[in-house]
Amino acid sequence: MLKNLIKILDKNILLILSCILLIVIPLYPKLPLFDIIPGYIVRVRLEDFLILLTFLVFLIQVIRKKATLKTPLTKILLAYSVIGFLSVLSGIFITKTIPMTSVHLLKSFLHYLRYLEYFSLFFVFYSAVKSRKDLKILIYTTVSSFLMVGIYGLGQKYLYWPVYSTMNREFSKGIRLYLTDHARVQSTFGGHYDMAAYLVILLPIILMLTLSLKNRLTRIFLWFTFALGIWLMVTGAARTSFVAVIVSVFITILVRSFKEKNLTKKIKFFLSKSIVTGSLILIIFSGFGDDIRERLFQSLNSYPLFSQNYIKLSNGIVAGKEFIMMRLDDSNAPDIKIEKPENGLSVDEAAILVASDIRPTPLKPNDVFVDVPDEIRIATVSATGKMTTIIIEAPRTYSDNALKYGLSFAIRLDTLWPQALSAFYKNPALGTGYATLTKSEVNEFTEADSTDNNFLRTLGEIGLLGFITFYGAIVLAIIQAYKIAFKKNLNIYEKTLDLKTLLATAFIGSTIGLLINATFIDVFAASKVALTFWSITGILFALENIKDLKKKPVVIKKIRTKVKQGKFKNTAK
Repeated sequence: MLKNLIKILDKNILLILSCILLIVIPLYPKLPLFDIIPGYIVRVRLEDFLILLTFLVFLIQVIRKKATLKTPLTKILLAYSVIGFLSVLSGIFITKTIPMTSVHLLKSFLHYLRYLEYFSLFFVFYSAVKSRKDLKILIYTTVSSFLMVGIYGLGQKYLYWPVYSTMNREFSKGIRLYLTDHARVQSTFGGHYDMAAYLVILLPIILMLTLSLKNRLTRIFLWFTFALGIWLMVTGAARTSFVAVIVSVFITILVRSFKEKNLTKKIKFFLSKSIVTGSLILIIFSGFGDDIRERLFQSLNSYPLFSQNYIKLSNGIVAGKEFIMMRLDDSNAPDIKIEKPENGLSVDEAAILVASDIRPTPLKPNDVFVDVPDEIRIATVSATGKMTTIIIEAPRTYSDNALKYGLSFAIRLDTLWPQALSAFYKNPALGTGYATLTKSEVNEFTEADSTDNNFLRTLGEIGLLGFITFYGAIVLAIIQAYKIAFKKNLNIYEKTLDLKTLLATAFIGSTIGLLINATFIDVFAASKVALTFWSITGILFALENIKDLKKKPVVIKKIRTKVKQGKFKNTAK
């Protein structure tokens, strides 16, 4: 019995570890174990050790020829890895944007190793899926984890379940927070942007299963799970991700409609499923979307054509700005009966620790609710000739872009995106190296690195060569999904599509949505998002290796039945 158990474990070890990862990556909060770089926001977490263990097991299986490194993406991912390493060397010795100090060297190599960590899951999941049963287990695990993410979001919103944020250096230490009335839900993720990008990946997959599976109870369960995911997206109030989800969902329905037999059925499928899905999204948006509606109004209010018109809302006709100001008044909000945790800190109180709460004025961007003064360093010389530096606080001034488009978008336009482009111009082939784009001077140490545009970040950090190989791998994945989704199925009389087609169809919508999301967020550098994406990509490429994924063609079954009944005289034919 023990020998059989060891044999089963040896045969399925990668599948077991893959299931554990699909649970731990989205559900375990970003609680740090220890610092790798003092003062830096990125810390070592439990999942990093779990991924390392999994990859070591995978390498052992490769040596034993029970797993493989040979995949359709191996060469291009290897090319990216070499280019990334050369980019770091270039930053040290050519552009000299990475100083020869331990903290800067470690930070650049840390980001490089993180991408290798993300890619490692592609190979693990590619080798883990060997049968239809394996695929079903991974899909069930993924959907279950997604449901738990949604339930935890409900607990955060209504029951004061803990929030562990990585939105700044202090929060990332593992401080327990809780949400106030209009704070954004982020569930088990380190921020609402990460959670939203995770939803962009999985919502199309869950919708595809919902629209295609025939079991009624399963479909009801999946519709509930999908609705819960949309609720999370709405209460997370990430504008770009919300748009990306809408696009990805309807692209998924469109691609699925092409599988119908004739034009009439294609149009009927697309319209019927779009109306049902769109109505559900609209209902949830109308019932729970106050905060994201405000943020959408803030964006649209920057355009004169929108500003000159009024928007009819349930509580009257108000202009975009007026509506935003009204929502800041919580005097009419119902009392929450659930008691606030004594050992927690609200997200509002955490913000007040560093700044005073002041309402927006005409001189502030419409998305600024906390007035944080500028700290100005002034060098002085004392009477004894000693040089000293003092810091004074001055009222913060805002750029024209901030006043017009809001502070969030203005930071991108005024600072982050120009710095990324400047790094690309400095070395178009290899960029200036990882973690070099947010510094105002070469020796400056920044506690976080973000460009809020994954495409510009890639160009700035690792240049055109890195850009081509990284996004080339993603394009190849989309092409692979297209080939699988539209490959002629031998089972021409089967009424339902096989799992291979369903997953490939959803993957196209998910990846396009994630690419849209990448225009404003560094989604492919966010750990929980990137790990999930490359895991799903590994499953996608493994589909072609599954031998028992298709059922026997119905036409063959019918012939065999007639042969048994004696209706065919020549049984050999």
